[in-house]
Amino acid sequence: MPSTRLRKLGRLSPVIAVGLLIPTAIAVAAAPRFADVLLSQGKPVATSTVESSSYAGSKAVDGSTTTRWASVEGADPQWLRIDLGQAATIHRVLLNWEAAYAKQYRIEISDDGTNFTTVTTVDNGDGATDDLTSLNAHGRYVRVVGVTRGTSYGYSLWEAQVYGITDAAGDTQPPTTPTGLQTGAVTATSVDLTWQPATDNVAVAGYDILRDGKVVASSDGPAYTDIGLAGNTTYSYTVRSRDTAGNISPESTAVTAQTKTGGSGSFTLAAAGDIAEQCTSSDSNCAHPKTAKQVTAMNPAAVITMGDNQYDDAHLSDYKNYYDKTWGKFKSITRPVPGNHDTYDSPKYNGYDKYFGTAAKPNGQRYYSWEMGNWHFIALDSTEFMTHDFASGDAGGADQLAWLKDDLAHNTKGCVAAYYHHPRWSSGDHGDNKDSIALWNALVDAKADLVLNGHDHDYERFVPQDASGKASSAGPVEIVGGSGGADLYPLSAKHATTAKLLKTYGVLKLSMTDSTFQTQLIGVDGKTLDSSPTYTCHK
Repeated sequence: MPSTRLRKLGRLSPVIAVGLLIPTAIAVAAAPRFADVLLSQGKPVATSTVESSSYAGSKAVDGSTTTRWASVEGADPQWLRIDLGQAATIHRVLLNWEAAYAKQYRIEISDDGTNFTTVTTVDNGDGATDDLTSLNAHGRYVRVVGVTRGTSYGYSLWEAQVYGITDAAGDTQPPTTPTGLQTGAVTATSVDLTWQPATDNVAVAGYDILRDGKVVASSDGPAYTDIGLAGNTTYSYTVRSRDTAGNISPESTAVTAQTKTGGSGSFTLAAAGDIAEQCTSSDSNCAHPKTAKQVTAMNPAAVITMGDNQYDDAHLSDYKNYYDKTWGKFKSITRPVPGNHDTYDSPKYNGYDKYFGTAAKPNGQRYYSWEMGNWHFIALDSTEFMTHDFASGDAGGADQLAWLKDDLAHNTKGCVAAYYHHPRWSSGDHGDNKDSIALWNALVDAKADLVLNGHDHDYERFVPQDASGKASSAGPVEIVGGSGGADLYPLSAKHATTAKLLKTYGVLKLSMTDSTFQTQLIGVDGKTLDSSPTYTCHK
């Protein structure tokens, strides 16, 4: 382990803090070609826990010494992980502790965000500011792990600053042009594409997919499924590669694909839950402006929200100040449902009901159904069934369940989708929810095709499941899409039926036809993070 020089500084004044942001070259065995720069500010952050959404991990990299990350109180260990966005050589870590400091902690680094090695340890921390210099570590993810608390509280950082040199510093050489582009499976609404990986003198960051000359998506790897296409139509595709410095290759040789006949009644929907924290686009770590941008790019026929649209207590003023400035642009086509945070207002649902107006209770209730094409959509209020998360179940749960069963019995459409806040199955922080058993079982019995949920701030797609959570082609596909912008939660072990589990922000893109559906998760950078198979409706 390299030796580390720990320089103790007093509590920073605003003037001194500004001075510390100036990059400083650190002497190491092999002098770098470029001066160290601040790498961490505004970068994505994950944490073991947060005391509340007001103390999110992003507050520790926002450049402000008046906002902070705070973990839950009274528990060891806790950690904060910063994704630098690309590999870099790290020479310095500057930690500005709040009163809740770490007596013992370590700095770790990783290439993949999962497997970490220790860079240095501190066993005699006493708060204030720790300036860890003379480091020489390489990786993309830097993690501060608090081992022993210095107080009875948790851990809290005003700022965590990482200095070093990215591998791409000074790189002007573009990656190679992708070769071997070819089509795979082609349906009436989708085309599978694969190609040979490009190479680069530093690292390939990803690929842009161009349809008929326009960039329509990006991908981390050499494969992509283009969905939401028109039937019996010819499309032309090329791809190009990008490196970590932003250099772009020429486009590949084009290929064409003709979609199959069919896919009548096709349309695209956007969906997400757990959306707007109390932040705006002026904060680079604010996620809901970024997810809203992806909705705009989808140009959906309708927008589905799976509850907890506004944080923390979903007051009308918060809806107007935050949600409305981003996702509010889709208000006229939004089909919402409430979440438990909407019950924290006084009276319950006040902000939700007043903001969405008639869309909140189109038939006088917060549960309703609507149709598009050959699809029957059912919007449910799962908060009426909850007995936890500070949300008390309402007396209307039995009435809603009776309504749901009657609605399903009288449905005449060939495909059925339902959405509500609390998932029956989840590998996220909240886990499986027994309170929503009655809703799930009713949908399984009616051979529903798709169920969308939020609540856990992550993304999880399951294979079709039966009432007991076992894989069954006769059951619905459940997707937890609580990735709309609220601070992300830790993940637990995957279920046996989990097809994909990600701790990331993103928006669901749903490609529907009169008899099929396919889903994708689109990240805040436009990359496709997950694609489902094409499913045929049960009826």
